[in-house]
Amino acid sequence: MTAPGGAARHRPARRPTIKDIARRAGVSESAVSFALNDRPGVSDDTRARVRRVAEELGWQANSAARALSGERAGALGLVLARPARTLGVESFFLQLVSGIQEVLAARKIALLFQVVEDLDTECALYRRWWAERRVDGVLVVDPRTDDPRPELLAALGLPAVAIGGPAGPAPSDQEPDTAPPPLLPTVWADDAKAMARVLDHLHGLGHRRIVHVAGLPGLAHTARRIRSLRTEAALRGLDERQVRSVTTDYSDAEGAEATRRILDDPRPPTAIIYDNDVMAVAGASVAAERGIPVPAALSIVAWDDSALCRVTHPRLTALVRDTPGFGRLAAHELLTVLDGGPPRTVQGELPHLEARESTGPCE
Repeated sequence: MTAPGGAARHRPARRPTIKDIARRAGVSESAVSFALNDRPGVSDDTRARVRRVAEELGWQANSAARALSGERAGALGLVLARPARTLGVESFFLQLVSGIQEVLAARKIALLFQVVEDLDTECALYRRWWAERRVDGVLVVDPRTDDPRPELLAALGLPAVAIGGPAGPAPSDQEPDTAPPPLLPTVWADDAKAMARVLDHLHGLGHRRIVHVAGLPGLAHTARRIRSLRTEAALRGLDERQVRSVTTDYSDAEGAEATRRILDDPRPPTAIIYDNDVMAVAGASVAAERGIPVPAALSIVAWDDSALCRVTHPRLTALVRDTPGFGRLAAHELLTVLDGGPPRTVQGELPHLEARESTGPCE
């Protein structure tokens, strides 16, 4: 039958069922169930035939049905509560997800990824995933200084690993290696030592007026970096009039606007540290617009290295770390928890500073 005008009607392909496999393989539906779920009750030859037919038909287990029968859903969740406009230009999360996906693909586990507007929506999504048994566990990113997610996930009994640092209800001046145990298993990066490396480099070049263009306020790692900058500056005899931080949403637009305000100061800094690569590139563009030579009159450092830092002229000094490796580490930790292993706090690789042409002596 054809539609008006002679065009054929296209119906969605019907998903194959256990009944289809049983008919094709010439066995009962119960035999198919036994074979596909690795249960006793069928011969090795029947099991192999059923699996071959299932593969030919493109059959996949229904995750909801598997969950209701007590099996795993075969998926992990990752929710990102950030302004969507900031994601298209920042490479960090793409690299992180690539590392996560590499580990999950080897175990044939899906990654359910969703971007939401705020933390309340993220928490509501966890409740829904738990009720529907959509995921076996979640990877929690962007830990907050005041974070409701660990207690919620613990109450739901939904396994989770925090990425980036401890996620908990109260901020602390202690770093993860000396603070009380976090509420969630955690994979963390030592932002304090990374900031110390940046300050060592700039201070050694003679810079005494330094501004840190930070990311979103309220994020635990933003607070750690701001606190670490203040501590490291004090150790070098610098006060808050000389070294300070301003917060942004990580976007190139806010990075550029923050740079304009900073350079309008009566005593502008001789060096600026940016919390990501896109803000650093935007800041370098603002300096170029104003005829401020980099690094002769202004040194620039990016927190995370990327191709942007390496192709910008001058090339940007940056903190270099294995972000995909960080994602792989987090995925391994969550799978370990799901497999019955103990919850742990694991430190990722400490970034090293790659000095390039955007930093130089303070004249």
